[in-house]
Amino acid sequence: MKISLMDGSSYFRGLLLLIRKDRKISDSEAALMKRVGKSLGFEREFCENAIHEVLDNPHIAGEPPEFSRREVAEKFVLDGITLSVSDGEAHAFEREWLRRTAEKNGLDREWFAGRWDRAVEGRHDATDLEVDTLTVEFSASDSFRDQPLR
Repeated sequence: MKISLMDGSSYFRGLLLLIRKDRKISDSEAALMKRVGKSLGFEREFCENAIHEVLDNPHIAGEPPEFSRREVAEKFVLDGITLSVSDGEAHAFEREWLRRTAEKNGLDREWFAGRWDRAVEGRHDATDLEVDTLTVEFSASDSFRDQPLR
């Protein structure tokens, strides 16, 4: 599925916000975030810096992202669930933030609850990431010079 650069940026930034919720970034979370960044076409160094700096960066607001299409939001939430359980701990504040993200993007509460419960019970394949099915479309009009880092 093709997505805009803005959705790709929101996807990566949103998952960064998620992994900082418990105030620590595990090796498994960092590895998954590098994979997400690569899938979205971001430079390795940019991704590594963002991962290492997210805990101390006060300029990134913690609001859940809003995507241009429901399908992108579903993929984001599924990848967020994968990240949340990747360190062996499913934190309530990660769950709540992902639930709010789902709600903000018009996703059904029961859909979210079912996916979360399946992941927590270990019936979720943590090797599959939805981001691997996405392709970011870069265009000449894409510029982040005037975009806030929210």
